[in-house]
Amino acid sequence: MAAAATAVIVAMSGSGVIGGGTASVGSGSGSASKAGGKDAARKGQHSNAFRQLKLKNIRKKVQRELHCARHSFGQVQQFFLSNPCRELDRMLLAAGDEQGNEIAVSIAWVRMPRVSGATEFQSLVDVDGTGNVSPLGSAVLGLAKIEFTGRYYDSRRDGALVVVAEATPIGGRPSEELLHDVADVADEFPAP
Repeated sequence: MAAAATAVIVAMSGSGVIGGGTASVGSGSGSASKAGGKDAARKGQHSNAFRQLKLKNIRKKVQRELHCARHSFGQVQQFFLSNPCRELDRMLLAAGDEQGNEIAVSIAWVRMPRVSGATEFQSLVDVDGTGNVSPLGSAVLGLAKIEFTGRYYDSRRDGALVVVAEATPIGGRPSEELLHDVADVADEFPAP
């Protein structure tokens, strides 16, 4: 098996101006929109899930890895050194709305050998300041440097699989509610 297999670059719409930004104002997505987004996400419908949040999926990049420790940091990396994962898939998405607000979303699917390891990993990664799986570099989408802070974060566990999603503003001024909703919807996507 190859140590890293790269798959899928999809351009779904025009790119617009992408740069640094802060989240402070903008419209939220609403709970009905978020519920519709989560339903679409569970079906693997990336564009439809973001459309429910009034966003367009601009582009995405997916990578499959076999070594979680190599692609993580902090205490999470230390955990993986003694508890290797079975598989790691990472995705970086960029989505925007008609008001010029743009958001980057990092999603990691970590499959552990056993449910107990997945439970332990999720308990660790959900604690602020313990590290995380490293997101794909912003250059894979042609973006300026992106900083994920953990502020807009969500995770879920399904058996031995843990999905970690994080959102950050990269343009305009998307609302905090929207950023939280994006992370909440993104962790519902099935592994690629």
